[in-house]
Amino acid sequence: MKNILNKIKINYYTYYFLILCFFCGLIKNVLILFMIVILHEIGHVITTLLCKYKIEKVEIFPFGGITTINKLINSSIIKDILIAISGVLFQYTTVLLITNIYDFMPNTLELINYYNKTILVFNLLPIIPLDGSKILEALFNKLFSYKLSYYLTVFISIIGIILFINYNVVYSLNNYLIVGVLIFNTFKYFKEFKYTFNKFLLERIMYDLPYKRIENNTKNIKELKKERLHYFKINNKYINEKEKIAKKFDKDTYF
Repeated sequence: MKNILNKIKINYYTYYFLILCFFCGLIKNVLILFMIVILHEIGHVITTLLCKYKIEKVEIFPFGGITTINKLINSSIIKDILIAISGVLFQYTTVLLITNIYDFMPNTLELINYYNKTILVFNLLPIIPLDGSKILEALFNKLFSYKLSYYLTVFISIIGIILFINYNVVYSLNNYLIVGVLIFNTFKYFKEFKYTFNKFLLERIMYDLPYKRIENNTKNIKELKKERLHYFKINNKYINEKEKIAKKFDKDTYF
């Protein structure tokens, strides 16, 4: 537990935000918000540890938190979904339990319930880097190749941002910052595809991964799917995906 506490970091922008809220008379609002955000991240941390993954860090930002996990890209799809959804489930149920045990003032209780529902709905939006996008990408990986799942997630994230802007009139600085963060992370995720895909391939060479299905007659290396072992048919001969991937990274081999 002590090791986990040492990995919790408060982003320095959060301190500026706290000071600003203090002078604006919104300290109660922001304390409630941070309490719910921390409960949300605790949900991710607990499930991550139960899945036997390592926590690298938990960073708290003014508008939410990010739990960085040390795990393979070729990790279990079910575990990916459980970790992604555990934040909102733990946050929502814990806050409901707290509000039923303690007798809060009506205006305080209203604020707690408002922020609890808002954070839940917001995090389930299919926009990168929110939990909704991670759940969606994991579901895509059940059906499609890793590459197609990746780009579908980016595409839906862009649509989600457009709809988010349309349904949330951007008049305040707060909304501008949130939209800016979502756009930045979606663009960053898109730009990182080549690096991420190469890592996805290298993991399949370096580790003995548990596969649930075997697929023969794979035509292209970009068709590889998570939790599937692929065989390529070349000149009436089947070769394992590890051989095919190794050739891809051979400097003298061109496709």
